[in-house]
Amino acid sequence: MALTEMFELQKRLNDETNGLNWELGTTKLGKEINWLRCIHMEVAELIDSTPWKHWKNIGADCDMQNLQIELVDIWHFVMSFVLQEKNVPKSIALVGASCNYDIAKDIDYKQIITESEKLSYIALTLQVNNITTDEAIKQLINQFFSCCRASGLTYEWLNKLYIGKNCLNKFRQDHGYKEGTYIKIWNGEEDNVCMVSLVDAMDTVSFDDLYSGLEEVYNKL
Repeated sequence: MALTEMFELQKRLNDETNGLNWELGTTKLGKEINWLRCIHMEVAELIDSTPWKHWKNIGADCDMQNLQIELVDIWHFVMSFVLQEKNVPKSIALVGASCNYDIAKDIDYKQIITESEKLSYIALTLQVNNITTDEAIKQLINQFFSCCRASGLTYEWLNKLYIGKNCLNKFRQDHGYKEGTYIKIWNGEEDNVCMVSLVDAMDTVSFDDLYSGLEEVYNKL
């Protein structure tokens, strides 16, 4: 049921944001959509949440909260790529048992980077060669969950964070994100941080309740 909800929410968000028939590869304004490039670019942001740089902050810890948010952003794009090629039921079937995984016992940021770079490589390979076979899509999906496993992101928490970020993305669009009028820093922190706090306080994440919670905070800025 969680998987069905996520795919339905993602399709709705894409329909509302990009316009109907976005699956053909362009938005309602004629802008090209490239989900695989989106994955590649988000992987770079994920890696920047680790202390990989040999010349800067070499003793720093991973920003695990931001790293997991980046994974959720990547999941938006993975699902969108699958939905571009398949309808919701077929998309769910392609994911199949891939979301049944155990997280790593020991979190190693170098392993996180390795798995993430593999994901980026797969995404770029599919993009450059225009590959959309079921086998290739499954490979992309499986590698995404390998990243989740290495990062300690359980499927349950992925589901909650996904609903949270999907709701936040909808909230952003409704409050001037594309027009450039949206306020992204809330009381000194990114809106993501507030969203995670609200989600963390919910036993069951409700899209509507979370949207109301975000609105309550935003109206006080």
